[in-house]
Amino acid sequence: MTNAAKVPALKLEAVRKHFGHVAVVDGIDLLVERGEFFTLVGPSGSGKTTLLRLIAGFERPDSGRIELAGRDVTSIPPYQRETNTVFQDYALFPHMSVADNIGYGLRIKGVARQTRDKRVQNALDMVRLSGLGGRRPNQLSGGQRQRVALARAVVNEPEVLLLDEPLGALDLKLRQEMQIELKQIQKEVGITFVYVTHDQEEALTMSDRVAVMSSGRIQQIGTPVEVYEQPATEFVADFIGISNILLRDGVRFVVRPEKIRMLAEGEPADVGMTVEPGRVAQVVYAGMTTRYIVHLDRGEQLVAVRQNMDAQDNAQKFEGQPVRLAWTSDHTYVLGKGEVDSR
Repeated sequence: MTNAAKVPALKLEAVRKHFGHVAVVDGIDLLVERGEFFTLVGPSGSGKTTLLRLIAGFERPDSGRIELAGRDVTSIPPYQRETNTVFQDYALFPHMSVADNIGYGLRIKGVARQTRDKRVQNALDMVRLSGLGGRRPNQLSGGQRQRVALARAVVNEPEVLLLDEPLGALDLKLRQEMQIELKQIQKEVGITFVYVTHDQEEALTMSDRVAVMSSGRIQQIGTPVEVYEQPATEFVADFIGISNILLRDGVRFVVRPEKIRMLAEGEPADVGMTVEPGRVAQVVYAGMTTRYIVHLDRGEQLVAVRQNMDAQDNAQKFEGQPVRLAWTSDHTYVLGKGEVDSR
């Protein structure tokens, strides 16, 4: 491996940004490797979009250091950084054709017409818009405009591509389709993606690694499996998916709804399982699954999930009924064991 390949695509050291007296980004250290699909996820006001703007150069940090491919870019303007940004509103030029929108950045850079046309055509093919280069943006669907914005960014071959909730304006079905497609495109082009979203499922679906943010700080960094199965903090456990957090014998732990088994009347539990009685307060049918909200006799409220393997219409009969919930120690995760690792 060459030395250049070892240099991370993005490195942040103790980056801080205040708006007034509020620390919106509060001492972030971060490494993103080359070719990685890295996602910043968190609720509104967590600092994820401000952090993306700092990386892009649209904001200047109050302190700290930002490197792209080993180059200190902390104080240089956006147009001198090897980044491109895809926004939620796409920001396409309505008076230009699709092809001209995609090739605009290359034209500004002075790339020769023949080379530019070839790269634009390759970009159109990549985002499955071959033959649509002559159309105007208002002649495209929302999903197609999103692809144009992506192609316009990728065609410039940036060191890091920054994406600020680019799928947020799409309907649910199209957004889910584009999640898979966007990940596939990222693999094909090999460009480092830094993606911002508040959608936990989107982050888990698309990312190589995820950074969960809250109050300007990174609470945990890890693979989707790690942040879901081994949350470092109660905030992460509660924000990523549905969490059941319990305190037993002085130990605070998480058990996810899909790990909980609902025992039928008279059904014995497996050896080693923890079993606690309760009563079903509410049944929520959600298509592929049914959620059971259960009030334990000890006072807590848990959510259990059952896969709808067969067509069922009798789940509501469980409301108000006593039930026993069971889980194994292997399906719990003790809070406080995880450590935040930014590498």
